[in-house]
Amino acid sequence: MTTVSLIVAHGKNRAIGKDNVMPWHIPGDLKFFKTQTMGKPVIMGRKTFQSIGRPLPGRLNIVITRDENFKAEGVRLSSSLEDALKLARVEVQRLGGDELMIIGGAQIYMQSIDLADRLYITEVDLEPEADAFFPETKVEQWSEVSREAHAPDGSTPGYAFVVSNRV
Repeated sequence: MTTVSLIVAHGKNRAIGKDNVMPWHIPGDLKFFKTQTMGKPVIMGRKTFQSIGRPLPGRLNIVITRDENFKAEGVRLSSSLEDALKLARVEVQRLGGDELMIIGGAQIYMQSIDLADRLYITEVDLEPEADAFFPETKVEQWSEVSREAHAPDGSTPGYAFVVSNRV
C-alpha cells in the first residue's frame, strides 16, 4: 500500500504563504523537505509549481491544474487530485517505493487532508500575515511519531520538524 503524505511548513496560525511566497526562509527546512521528498513523486497545484519556478530534480513532479492551456517542461499535468494520485501511485510502484508526497498549496492540502496517512509538518515559531493556510487537523486523528526542535539563530525563527501518522 502506498502511504499518502503531506509535507508543509506552517506558522503557529497555520500560515503557509502570502502572494504565492513563503513567509520565511529556513535553510534547515529546505534540506528537510528535500530529504523527505527525494526519489518520491510529488503532487502540487499549479500556483505552487509556479512559485517554485522549475521541476524539482530527482522526483516525478505532478502538477494539478484546471487550465487546459497550461504547459510546463519536465512535469506531468493532471486535471484532478484523483488523477494525480493515480499517476503518483504508478510511479511509487515503478520505483519500488511506498510513499507519495503532496507538497501544496492550500487548495491541494484542503482536498487531500482527509486522504493523508502521514503529515510532515515544520512548525515555524511565527504568526505571519498570510493569504494561504494549512487546514486544521483533528488532534485525535493523529499520533506524533517524532519531533525535532531547532532554536532560533538570529536570522532564522525557531522551528520543529513534526511527523505524525493517522491513528
